[in-house]
Amino acid sequence: MLSGWKQCLLGDVLTLQRGFDITKKEQKQGYVPVISSSGINSFHDTAKVNGPGVIIGRKGSLGTVFYTEENYWPHDTTLWVKDFHSNFPKFTYYFLSTLNLAHFDVGASNPTLNRNHVHLLSVYWPPLRTQREIAAILSAYDNLIENNTRRIAILEEMAQSLYREWFVHFRFPGHEKKRLVESTLGLIPEGWEVVKVSSAVEIDPPTKVPKDGEKPFVSMASLSNNSMLIDDIELRTGHSGSKFKNRDTLFARITPCLENGKTGYVQFLPSADSVAFGSTEFIVLRSRTLCPEYVYLMARSNEFRDNAIKSMTGATGRQRVQVACFDKFLLTQPDNKTLAAFRNMVTPLFHNIYILAQKNANLRRTRDLLLPRLISGEVDVEGLEVAGVDETGEVDTKAVTV
Repeated sequence: MLSGWKQCLLGDVLTLQRGFDITKKEQKQGYVPVISSSGINSFHDTAKVNGPGVIIGRKGSLGTVFYTEENYWPHDTTLWVKDFHSNFPKFTYYFLSTLNLAHFDVGASNPTLNRNHVHLLSVYWPPLRTQREIAAILSAYDNLIENNTRRIAILEEMAQSLYREWFVHFRFPGHEKKRLVESTLGLIPEGWEVVKVSSAVEIDPPTKVPKDGEKPFVSMASLSNNSMLIDDIELRTGHSGSKFKNRDTLFARITPCLENGKTGYVQFLPSADSVAFGSTEFIVLRSRTLCPEYVYLMARSNEFRDNAIKSMTGATGRQRVQVACFDKFLLTQPDNKTLAAFRNMVTPLFHNIYILAQKNANLRRTRDLLLPRLISGEVDVEGLEVAGVDETGEVDTKAVTV
């Protein structure tokens, strides 16, 4: 056993408590996060617990672990650390993240995590100094991931702003010299045309996927509600479902995925000739007379999504978009010079988003490999000089380097 580490019960080093119920009637809008088993689901005007806090999913998303520096309200679907017993909260978060806490559920029909069972778990626990050093190392990865995630959001918003400025408000470079003329959509720049989406965009274009061998597969869960990124790409045999290439846009056709905003931009394939397949609930959009980036940004717009939602038919909860709706949505087809200038500006933004996402994937892989080895003591941090941990063991996460 490493120096200072001890074998004990989890209840000897942490005390867990059940969260607090809150009804919609009791809800008062504020800035205090209400954290449920699936994360922050609302905000309240009163905190039940002072941060920092560690919260575990008790019902629903069983065993999920969350960390917050803020004061918060732990929902009834969670357990929260009531007493850290002078242990370091951020280390506690990382430690609990390595445990398969879902294994401790009780109740077959309604699985629930019981704190009394968790308290009896035998653990290998390090001294406070080591806790801080481990948290500093892991926080370095998480801080980089968080910074990259913020940069991705900024780049996506920049692309969205450019799309709105150029093609909704018609404030593109040189617009002052362009005369506006009447059209079915109102005033538009002279030389531009009003066309149907179905004329400017191929809807579910024919794309051949090899029948044999494994190919990249994208599920609906791989799409984000608010970003172009496509995560957790699998390799599967078969060839049924939607087919697509790089620079295609994947647009959810089914409720509630469409209303939630699930839309992705394909740029993960190794070459222009590579193909992938995915959920049958995707509508594949491919540029015909526009550019791929325009198509994705248009598909993200509220107007485009609202038009699709209005066309949905089918049983409640399983309604789907009717492809004919794209004949009803009109857009302004820019002149080639403006379209080329727009693409020159937004293509680097799309590429940088993809590069940052790849960096985050690599950081997560490294962190996830390192996490259990640090928590178990397999990697000994004693005697290591970790930037960001001072002589008292306090962590400055901004200064941490690994």
